[in-house]
Amino acid sequence: MSDRFRPFIQRVGSGPHTGKNLSRDDAAEAMAMMLAAEATPAQIGAFLIAHRIQRPRGEELAGFLDACDRQAQKLRAIDGLVTVLGCPYDGRSRTAPVTVITALGLAVEGVACLTHGGGRMPTKYGVPLIDIWQGLGIDWTKLGRDRLSDLLSHHRISFYYQPNFFPAAEQLVTYRNQLGKRPPIATMELMWTPYEGDVHLVCGFVHPPTEGLFQTALNLRQQTCFTTVKGLEGSCDLPRSRPAIIGQFGQPGDDTSPTWERLHLHPIEYDLGGSDVPLDGEREYIEMLQRTLSGDNTPLMPAAIWNLGFYLWRCGVCSRLPQGLTRAEQNLSQGRLMTKVQELRDHVR
Repeated sequence: MSDRFRPFIQRVGSGPHTGKNLSRDDAAEAMAMMLAAEATPAQIGAFLIAHRIQRPRGEELAGFLDACDRQAQKLRAIDGLVTVLGCPYDGRSRTAPVTVITALGLAVEGVACLTHGGGRMPTKYGVPLIDIWQGLGIDWTKLGRDRLSDLLSHHRISFYYQPNFFPAAEQLVTYRNQLGKRPPIATMELMWTPYEGDVHLVCGFVHPPTEGLFQTALNLRQQTCFTTVKGLEGSCDLPRSRPAIIGQFGQPGDDTSPTWERLHLHPIEYDLGGSDVPLDGEREYIEMLQRTLSGDNTPLMPAAIWNLGFYLWRCGVCSRLPQGLTRAEQNLSQGRLMTKVQELRDHVR
């Protein structure tokens, strides 16, 4: 098997002049061999670092995703469209996340929302989403796939914990620590959809070229509705300190003739501009998060309104952004998101 993998390393690792990109099918085969540990550890490490230096193409990332589709245990489909929020698996270390607030706020309005990830992960070892959920008293890690799908259907929210359902991908995490750099797999994870049905996929990114990779890969995979966000630390959280750069392809619930649209949203125009809240300490952050969800006017509240309002608009709950912001402020100030948290605490066990 290792002999079969060697040509993939030779192609991506031959330097800028003689190196070649992989076809979608070859990329899928390479990823499948890494997931199955059919390539040797030395080969996997060499491929991942060489591919990072070479820079992946959208076609290759599409192939990686194809292989994951075939090997992962996904959540079963439910009725209707599901919004999947894709954020870096290695978490956050500088700014306070609002992704969980967005997910809860969408669920309150009946928009099914799925988040996903793993535990503490190199290279950043930031706060992962699972730790935030557990800080709210919701431990998704003890539930099976059927139960998670049921929660997504009936309570409009769920979480996919990679170590439980995709151990083949989890065994590649150790290479991130040994290499000291994010491999192309980290970019793929932002587009990863651990769900069998139709989705509105939201992908966060940092560097502008990444957005082009998203477009190519997702169009090849015939994803008819997705959103890209130049978000905080590569997440899908809209910043308050600068204009939000957003790409939209298609409309949720409408897969006819999707088109690409670019948005530059200035929070200051909606009286929501300001500094992004720093992540000073995890315990302090969880306390502030709980107070925000309960309706208190915390430093995190403007970011919560800005993000939830945008996503309510993007997901079709509101026809205009100002309406989405108003709805978000009402639901947060009335404590409806904390009611959803309490509901989940009763059922996630």
